[in-house]
Amino acid sequence: MSNQIQNPNVKKKYDLEERTAKFGEEIIEFAGTLPNTPINYPLISQIVRSATSIGANYMEADAGESKKDFKHKLGICKKESKETMHWIRMIAKANSTKKDECRKLWQESHELTLIFSSIVRQTNK
Repeated sequence: MSNQIQNPNVKKKYDLEERTAKFGEEIIEFAGTLPNTPINYPLISQIVRSATSIGANYMEADAGESKKDFKHKLGICKKESKETMHWIRMIAKANSTKKDECRKLWQESHELTLIFSSIVRQTNK
């Protein structure tokens, strides 16, 4: 299974391995800007875990030993990206000055969820 997706309408390759890695990096950088408060401690820990897990599981899926293994790891990617959306929402609530940044990160997590959902659906065919 290739980590390159080609959209015939756009002459550009979408590298999910790179995209998920960059997303994890953005979350790490964002988490570093959050104030050290008792409320933020668990939120930061959770979002860093879920967001960086997306890329790690995608790399495992890409190296999957079977179609079933590939599909299972992509399902985990989808679950982790949905979980990340939840933690972004909680961080936005706890840090009202970060809502604009959260909105952008939430959108990327949502797009990743849709991509993984589509790939899992196509794998079922």
